[in-house]
Order: sequence, then structure tokens, then C-alpha cells
Amino acid sequence: MPLKPTAILILTDSALPLAEKVKSALGQAEIHGFKKRIQEGCDTYFTETISHIQKLYKSGQSIIGICASGILIRAVAPTLSDKREEPALLSLSEDGRFIVPLLGGHHGANQMARDLASHLNIHAAVTTAGDLKLGFSLDEPPIGYKLENPEMMKPITAALLAGEKVQLVHEAGDESWPPSTAFSSSGEYCVYVTDKSDRASDTNLVIHPPVLTLGVGCERNAPASGLISHVKKQLDDENLSAQSIAAMGSIDIKVDEAAMIGLAKELDIPFRVFEASALNKYKDQLQNPSEIVFKETGCYGVAEGSALSLAGDGGELILPKQKDPKHTMAIARNNKGINFMDKGREAGKLYVVGIGPGTENWRTAEAVHLLQDAEEIVGYQLYLDLCDDLIAGKPTHNSELGEEEARARRALELAAEGKKIALVCSGDPGIYALATLVFELIDRADDRAWNGVDVTVAPGISAFQAAAARIGAPINHDFCTISLSDLLTPREHILKRLNAAGEGDFVISFYNPQSLRRRTLLPEAKEILLKHRPDTTPVVIARNLGRPDETVRVVTLSEFNPEEVDMLTLVMIGNSETRFVERGGKVFVYTPRGYAKKMTDEEG
Repeated sequence: MPLKPTAILILTDSALPLAEKVKSALGQAEIHGFKKRIQEGCDTYFTETISHIQKLYKSGQSIIGICASGILIRAVAPTLSDKREEPALLSLSEDGRFIVPLLGGHHGANQMARDLASHLNIHAAVTTAGDLKLGFSLDEPPIGYKLENPEMMKPITAALLAGEKVQLVHEAGDESWPPSTAFSSSGEYCVYVTDKSDRASDTNLVIHPPVLTLGVGCERNAPASGLISHVKKQLDDENLSAQSIAAMGSIDIKVDEAAMIGLAKELDIPFRVFEASALNKYKDQLQNPSEIVFKETGCYGVAEGSALSLAGDGGELILPKQKDPKHTMAIARNNKGINFMDKGREAGKLYVVGIGPGTENWRTAEAVHLLQDAEEIVGYQLYLDLCDDLIAGKPTHNSELGEEEARARRALELAAEGKKIALVCSGDPGIYALATLVFELIDRADDRAWNGVDVTVAPGISAFQAAAARIGAPINHDFCTISLSDLLTPREHILKRLNAAGEGDFVISFYNPQSLRRRTLLPEAKEILLKHRPDTTPVVIARNLGRPDETVRVVTLSEFNPEEVDMLTLVMIGNSETRFVERGGKVFVYTPRGYAKKMTDEEG
């Protein structure tokens, strides 16, 4: 799968020029800057260095820190558990003289250090034994290569370091890796670089280069199990390893086909789709062109055309179209290497992200990661401003408050183009926000392009949770939320819910309580609830939660004045048992859950 961009971490302005050189050398990289010292020039910003490094490393992202090694070591130390899973972690001195791979040496760090050292004309302090003596490591193959039986890497590396003879057999892929000079024509052990599936043994290390591409087709709504079985059977019959498949593809009208999505997940490979005109560029190379397929799809061969399109120049069909009643597949090979990232497009991704009430301390790790991963951002401008440190430099699309449908449509349209789009919501996207609208639009449109978008909803801390945390524990028993906006919900429905919540004695949080135009429902809500709970019931009035001008105060239900409330305010009204307490100069509100009886029984 495509790798996450390497994070280049800098703590000072003076490190920015070196970071830009590193980014230029790596290509797929992002500069992460310490916000308190660096104001511009970075792709993303952070305020807490240690926690930011930990989040990146735990997510599997490689890191190059232009800073002291000790900072990086102290940050990642609590996260370390399995060296086989650790991504690359490198320290580059701010003067640009030395680069040290600290962790993940056999997961790209050593090679990255050597490549950057060559590019920057500096010294790479590589200390791994195999790299020092052999100049390469068998468990650090080129990107996309996979070890079928990694347990054989250790004894074979030991044999090479001891000067014993080890064979090398190149059956597929670039013959420059591993270098043949380190191997012999005979020996007890053998390293196979192959796309074949039957080379593993107690003396063979098998490495699969990404030289194959898979093209597929199927009937609409065919089950994934059938396509998976069909493909695996053909691979077995041809003695080909699925680990050598770099990517799979099909025609773009199949972007939402569940069977193909399931196959890509099963094989853990990217799934890319092509327009019919792109597939027709390979018409003359098809072994089974079909006029019937052309009439249905606009191209003469979906499976063969997709395999050849992914393989690119120099690719050739090694397994022409194989079909059963519901499925087709074909395989192409290109030993020169396969770069599929500029061919076709992936299904788009839409991240519906909740950023919490406003403060970065209330953002989830998932929200941070998705905003950093997104290519473009859609949202109301205020919400975009609240997460500017995570989206700086990325294209943004904003619209006014009240234009929620336009924002959701724009996000879906952009994602349908194959992009990774984040739709930003304050609080939680599933609570009076845009998650519901996204799914409703997909449901109503039933459009293949939108159906193919992979939607992820990242929950956030909602305003009622933030208000409760600020004042104590008022929602620790049964509670509900009610929106007092009658712009989308009929007024009579809101009144019905108010009466039901009052009769049910729920703690209630009011969203959208009052605007310049809507002035009647909040006073009516107060009168309804006064019929069901005491005048002294605590009412929490929380405004601008998580922002610099945040205020949280408590009044009684009888004292509560709806005129003081606006759209930036959350109003929380306790139930008949909710209590307001002052102790030691502090105030808090809580709603008992029934522990008093339990404690009384235990004391008795």
C-alpha cells in the first residue's frame, strides 16, 4: 500500500532551510513545525513536541527529527514493543553534518540515511552489522518487496556475515538488488527473488518483488467470496504469488463494486479504476477483445486492459482473461518496475471529522491524523480557523453558516474525483452536524461515484460533554439532547420532545438554543420543565467552550433568563435530583446515580 509521507520534525526557524532540502530529496514528505517558534513554511504545526512525536510514531509514520537524538528517543521509548513493526526514526543534526538512523533500520531508516547522506553530502552513521559488512540488509528490501518467510532472514544473514556461500536466484524484478557480488553459485542456503509461490523451504529465503498487476471484472453485486476464490485459484494454477501483485484495477463504473473492494482488502493491495478511453489505449495488446464488452462498457477488455494499464510501458500479459460465470481476471508483469500511482485513480476518501468544541486539547488522535492525511479541506470558516495548525497550506473550500448541504455536496464531489477530503465539523460530526447529511445525500443520489467514496466518521467531543466536564458530572445518569432549532424540525415535534423529556426526568442539553430570529422555544422549554422539576434545579450555561473567551456558570431554573443565550451557548438543565455544591471555594454540579442507597446499605 502507498506509504505515509515521512514527517520532518523541526523545532526552530533555523532548521527550516535544511528541512526543505530533506523534503526535496525525499519527495513524499511533510514538514512538521513547532508552532510557538515557527510561524510559516511548514505543512503542519504542533504545540506539544513529545505527544506529537508519539502520535506520529504510533500511527506507523517515519520521522526525521532535525533536533537532538535524546528528544526523539525519550518521546518514542514508551511506544516501543516489536522491532519488526517499528517505522524509521532518524536524527539529523541541525548543522546538517550527521544523520543517524535510531530505529527501524531494517524498515527503511538505514537506506533513507544513506540516500540523504549522498544527497546532502554528509555522513550517515549506520551501525547495523549487516549493512556495515554487506552494504545491504535482506529485511530492508526496496519499497513494495515482501518477504514470504522472514524467519529465514536471520540464519541466511548470519551465513553471509560468516563468509559462508549463499546462492542468489533472480527470477523476477530488478536484478541490482540484492547485489550479486555478495553471493555464490552454490551453498546450503539460497535467496530467491521471485514472483513464484512455491520457492519457500527450510533453506530458502523468498522475496517477492512487486512486478505483477491484476485486472478484474465481475457481475454487478457479485459476492466478494466468489471473486476472491476465482483469483486465488488462478494464482495457484499459475504458481504465482499474490505478494508480488503491486495493484489491481478495473473500469471506473466498478469503483463501488463490493466484490472488488473486498478482493483488494483480502490481498492488501491498492484498487485503482480507469475510464474506458484509458483502457482502450491497450486495445491492440488484448488477447481477448470483445465487442460485447465494448457495447456494455465502452472498452474492449476490462480485466486485460486494467492489468496492462497498471503495468505501464514494458508490461505484458502473462495470464490472459480467465473467466467463470460471474468473474473475470487477468495478470500482467513488468520486471522494470511498476509505478501505479499516476495511473487511473483510487476510490476517494471522505473524512467527516469532529474537532471538538474548539481547543486542540479536545481533539482526538484520529481527528488529527485524518486532517493531516487529507489533501483538501471543506468546512465553515470558523471551524477551519480552529484547526488551522493542522491544515495550513492545504486547499480549503468554505461556505457560510446555514449552507451545510452545499458543504457536504462539495466534499462528496471532490472525494468522488479520487481525492482524500476532510469535511470539518465542530464537536461531534454525528451530533447535529454533517455526518447524517453526508449519508443522506449518498442515499438520495444513489450515484456510483459517490457510492464508491470510502467515508470515515471521526467522532469528537461534543459540547454537552465539554460542558459537563467543566462543571462536574451532571450527565452521569440518563440524559438527552434536544435541538431547539425549528428550521429543519417542525415546532410541534420539538414541543412533544420537551414534554417527554420533562416527564421522563432526563437531564437535558439544548443545542441551537436561540438565535436573533428564533426567540420563543427556549422560554417555552423553561416553562415546560418548571412543571416537572424544582425551581432550584441547576442550569448550566456554557458559552464558547474550549475557546479563549469561554464562560461556564450555574443558575437555578427559576432564575434562568433565556434572553442571555445565543447560538454559541449550550444550556444544560438538570433533572429533579441534580445538585449544585460549593466546597472549599469550588463549585460543581452532579447528578446522583443511586450510589447513596448502596452506601447506606453497606454502612448499615
